[in-house]
Amino acid sequence: MVKSYLKYEHSKSFGLVTSSTSNIVWTQQNHSSTGAGQAVVAANEELVCWDIKTGDVLERWKDEKCSAQVTAIAESKINEDLFAAGYEDGSIRLWRSRDPSPFVTFNGHRSAITKLAFDRSGVRLASGSRDTNVIIWDLVAEVGLFKLRGHKDQITGLQFVEPQQEVGEGEDSQAMVLDDADNASSEGFLLTTGKDALIKLWDLGSRHCIETHIAQTNGECWALGISPDYSGCITAGNAGEMKVWVLDAASLAASRQQVDLPANIQYLRDRGTLFRNGKDKATEVVFHPRRDFFAVHGAEKSVEIWRIRTEAEIKKSLARKKKRRREKLAQKKGEANGDVQPDGEEDHDEDMSSADITEAFAQHLIIRTGGKVKSVDWADIHGKKMLQLLVSATNNQLEMYNMPLKEKKSKKSKQDDVPDYERALSVEIPGHRADIRSLALSSDDKWLASASNGSLKIWSMLTQKCGKTLECGYALCSAFLPGDKLVVIGTKSGEIELFEVATGTLLDSVKAHDGAIWSLQIHPDGRSIVSGSADNSAKFWNVKVVQEEVLGTTRTTSRLKLAHARTLKVSDDILSLKFSPDARLLAVALLDSTVKVFFVDSLKLYLNLYGHKLPVLDMDISYDSKLIVTCSADKNVRIWGLDFGDCHKALLAHQDSILQVKFLPNNREGNGHHFFSASKDRTIKYWDGDKFEQIQRLDGHHGEIWALAVSQSSEPPFIVSASHDKSIRIWEETDEQIFLEEEREKEIEELYESTLTKSLEQDLDGDEENGEIGAATKQTSETLNHGERIAEALELGMADLHVMQEWEEAKASNPNIAPPQRDLTFMAHGGISAEEYVMKMLQKPAASALNDALLVLPFASVPTLFTFLNLFAARLMNVPLTCRILFFMLKTHHRQIVGSRTMRATLDGIRANLRRALQRQKDEMGYNVAALKIAGMQIRDKGVREYVDDTWDDAADGQKAKKRSFVHVS
Repeated sequence: MVKSYLKYEHSKSFGLVTSSTSNIVWTQQNHSSTGAGQAVVAANEELVCWDIKTGDVLERWKDEKCSAQVTAIAESKINEDLFAAGYEDGSIRLWRSRDPSPFVTFNGHRSAITKLAFDRSGVRLASGSRDTNVIIWDLVAEVGLFKLRGHKDQITGLQFVEPQQEVGEGEDSQAMVLDDADNASSEGFLLTTGKDALIKLWDLGSRHCIETHIAQTNGECWALGISPDYSGCITAGNAGEMKVWVLDAASLAASRQQVDLPANIQYLRDRGTLFRNGKDKATEVVFHPRRDFFAVHGAEKSVEIWRIRTEAEIKKSLARKKKRRREKLAQKKGEANGDVQPDGEEDHDEDMSSADITEAFAQHLIIRTGGKVKSVDWADIHGKKMLQLLVSATNNQLEMYNMPLKEKKSKKSKQDDVPDYERALSVEIPGHRADIRSLALSSDDKWLASASNGSLKIWSMLTQKCGKTLECGYALCSAFLPGDKLVVIGTKSGEIELFEVATGTLLDSVKAHDGAIWSLQIHPDGRSIVSGSADNSAKFWNVKVVQEEVLGTTRTTSRLKLAHARTLKVSDDILSLKFSPDARLLAVALLDSTVKVFFVDSLKLYLNLYGHKLPVLDMDISYDSKLIVTCSADKNVRIWGLDFGDCHKALLAHQDSILQVKFLPNNREGNGHHFFSASKDRTIKYWDGDKFEQIQRLDGHHGEIWALAVSQSSEPPFIVSASHDKSIRIWEETDEQIFLEEEREKEIEELYESTLTKSLEQDLDGDEENGEIGAATKQTSETLNHGERIAEALELGMADLHVMQEWEEAKASNPNIAPPQRDLTFMAHGGISAEEYVMKMLQKPAASALNDALLVLPFASVPTLFTFLNLFAARLMNVPLTCRILFFMLKTHHRQIVGSRTMRATLDGIRANLRRALQRQKDEMGYNVAALKIAGMQIRDKGVREYVDDTWDDAADGQKAKKRSFVHVS
């Protein structure tokens, strides 16, 4: 009989406040002025919405099918519940508040998304990627409109520019006409910057680049910020350089109506260069949505806030400078002030337009943050008389800073003029600042201790919330003492620290070793501890209650202390220690790649285990004390017998160093020989130690896995892992069975699918390289499957049409003839007709994947598809989808269709049927609109009583409008 195992699945993640892979977005869902709003941040593959004031998670959005990290987030300007997230694999998902699954998924980019932006109306989304392309997506039709090529490196900035044309008060009727006529071409413009140091302005109506400038003079351009009124933008690059650009929004808006534009017209003009305090590359420039401020930052621990001066301030500053210049000139020449004055007055007019750019911008203040800044966003809370900035740091925390607005009239001295800021709120308790280096579970599996550089946190496994945060040294190992009331940790500086969990106090700290303590183990009887260090020694400690005098009195208090019992000296650094569960043996792993096994009572050498080529980083002994498993930096796991020290098997287990290995206390067979290994290659693997086979691979972490802990007593069993990506993940055993052959087949299929889609992408890239505009398509395994199903459905349907046609012809001569034998597929779907079955298959792919699925069809099956489209049009079956497929196929295979005579008759039939169908739909819609208008008027007549004079203009206009609409309806 084939042996089956129970599957482990990822159940929960916690410990991560914000990933340093993506930007952050501040939002305010309930619009209360008391709250500080919410922060929407990336947490590896999840989107998390934090309440900034309370520090609670309000929502988590995660797509179970996607394991890639979130790399960009954007919020719709119209609908505040709508968010777009870009992922590392090039996919984009749209999420709604209070909806746990994405409602649209777009695939079009080949690599990670770097920027996302919604347009003003919220119906289009622009995405920029590392693959150098920009794609515009239609959110209503849920399709990619087109791809813009032009940049030679990744996209670093992306903004819609949609200036509105100003119309005079008396021209209302004309403005309406202009808008109606201009609907087709009023798609606006797009401003993009790339790492190739170029800034480009695209016309989305005509779909081409109208201007290209060099954005930075000293290397790459890393950030783009555009002012809310579209009057200008700022690009930022290396060495603290920021370039200011003036955007002629009025000319851009007017250019939509003009047909022939002058060749030398420029909408984007370089206005000058500003320099930041920080000299590293700037990664973000963010303008305040309502006030004249912008924030800029690089990767250092500070954010610079700049203020845009008003026209009056600039004039004042220029006048002051002019006066100073005059005084200097007067001193030089020794002449009177009056003689020099006229020159200054002549300059006065031209100085405003050609004033130095540094006159228009002033540095407001520099915020020093608690960690290196990854992203910032302005918190725009109405009614607050201050600026609020939300900062996400790379050390896993969110901070909210309050800044006062600068006083307009400051009569104080210049020193008081610099505004101050305060750190108002932060979200930092639910995560560590540094990588977690050790995990320990309590004996009842209810508490988890996680230790990192500087902090020890105690988590509840029931709620996944942090109960206590304790300050400690650079922790490398930790353990709960029996009773689960005390936690002991070993640090890099050689100290052992003993903490009480309930009160969070440090009970004792012992300078135990001269080197780093790499391993701590509790004796199975729970009365002593052994610590292994880089100073070539293992020390045994007893936990004792000692009576200590209270200073200045004769009273004594009882205190827990660690008392040194004995020492084991070895030849090299100790990297890992392990007691056997029967307390007979102690295994010690050394830096010379060997493992030595000693008797615990006499500390005499029992076994030497040779075989690893690089040092053993961790090991574990099975719960029946018969097997020892060791893992090493040589990527191997070795299973040894503890009776003779023979190596049962060496397994090449991972692609990188293996950091942790742990036996399960009791698997369902009861012998406890199943174990887990965790590696720098970001995976955890589940092994059978008797059969030497891999049972399962657990993917999910996005960084090397530093620590692993296995549950002792809970049912079903679970494991906890902590990684460089700052997250702690729980993996639980499920009731689902897995078979080894099936797992191998699944892995081979995944490999085949990934190579297949890669080869298809390369073919498409070869075809599409020329031209700055392309189709927004990308083949995935899902679209390939849909395409194959549609092709099969077309074949089946065509055969069925012929069978039914022959039967109809035969029935004309012989009315009693039996119905024909149709394909069983149609019977399985309830005896539906061929066209209904084909329509069913065409409706299955999501709107965003349908075009890619249709591209899989060969041209030979296009005539068949057109035959069915004709039937759909004739029978009014899903007319919008029919039109969409028809127009897409005509556009894709235009040359072949035009060159084919046989298809002319089909196309004529489709045209006649479609026009009839569309006319009918148009009539229906017109009728419905008219009925709704009448209903609206009736409601208004019943609900509103106007007590006004007949001569009142507005009322007269309203009556006229009512009459006109009534006539139109009839």
